[in-house]
Amino acid sequence: MSKNLKQWKNTLSAKEICDGMNYAQENAIRLLHDAETLFDIGSYPTAHSLAILAIEEAGKVSILRGLAVARDGKDVKDSWKAYRTHTQKNVLYSFPFLVAQGHEKLSEFSELFSEANEMPALLDDLKQIGFYTDCLGEKHWSVPSQIIDHVAAANLLKVARILCTGRKYETKEIELWIKHMKPVWKSSMSDMKQAQKAWFSEMVDEGLTKEEAISFDEFIGGS
Repeated sequence: MSKNLKQWKNTLSAKEICDGMNYAQENAIRLLHDAETLFDIGSYPTAHSLAILAIEEAGKVSILRGLAVARDGKDVKDSWKAYRTHTQKNVLYSFPFLVAQGHEKLSEFSELFSEANEMPALLDDLKQIGFYTDCLGEKHWSVPSQIIDHVAAANLLKVARILCTGRKYETKEIELWIKHMKPVWKSSMSDMKQAQKAWFSEMVDEGLTKEEAISFDEFIGGS
């Protein structure tokens, strides 16, 4: 990257974190809209790849939450590395499928963040396959239009629509997140769960969110 586009690699304020989350969501929606437009005219491979990019943009939100509560330089460095790593941003791709299988508690989604989860790498490969020709395996030409069809693109778009919510974040939400989560970040699971519950409770009190059909306490679970 040129000197004029030098990437920021240090801490951000709560407002700056919030701005980044909102910009990521807005850009995810833009990419999703472009993917849908291309899908409608039959450009399925490019629509498929753009939908993956939309998922990656939406995935920046949770990474920025981690940056907000970074405890030291290593945490800051790790957060920015994740922010700029494709396979760290697309880990939530499988989330809708796990929900469809009946998963309802946070502990039931742990496989998403496991090193054994091969889906992020596969999704990144598929993104490249949708854009470029290449010679793979035993001298096999990979051609986007021969690999990504209507069904594959349609299925990917369904997932992108779920993950690209367009939700608007408020600075107060991030301030509360820092207040409750930073003191216990990367400590015991029990302490982090209690902090998340306290954060959500204050979010409700401030009118920043509301309970869903499954309560936040139920979703987080016990220690």
